[in-house]
Amino acid sequence: MISVFADTLFWVAVINPLDQWHERAVGAERRLQGWRFVTTEPVLLEVLNYFSGYGPESREYSVRIVYLLLERADVLTLEQTHDTFIEGMALFRNRPDKGYSLTDCISMNAMRSLGVTEVLTHDRHFTQEGFSILL
Repeated sequence: MISVFADTLFWVAVINPLDQWHERAVGAERRLQGWRFVTTEPVLLEVLNYFSGYGPESREYSVRIVYLLLERADVLTLEQTHDTFIEGMALFRNRPDKGYSLTDCISMNAMRSLGVTEVLTHDRHFTQEGFSILL
């Protein structure tokens, strides 16, 4: 099965119909039907953090969606471990000239470990590490 990494921007855009990337994200999800979507717990943490400021209904809706993502057979959610955290910090530390977030670093490491080269995002940081962005 072909895999693609799903970054925070992608999930936020899929969940939020008012997001500027919503149509592209939903279209990409349809086009990639049959692919495996790989994401990480830190990415889902960022998704929930994003929606936390929009009130109780938004919080509840985003939690329901994340629970559904965790149950989807076509979504592989990689757990955050102490080792993946430390490895992410190592990449974060080794790129002082970049604006990568720690979550980006953890994601990039996860992608490398699984041989995933494409990512559903528009975040150019991923291209700086040799990945192809699809949004």
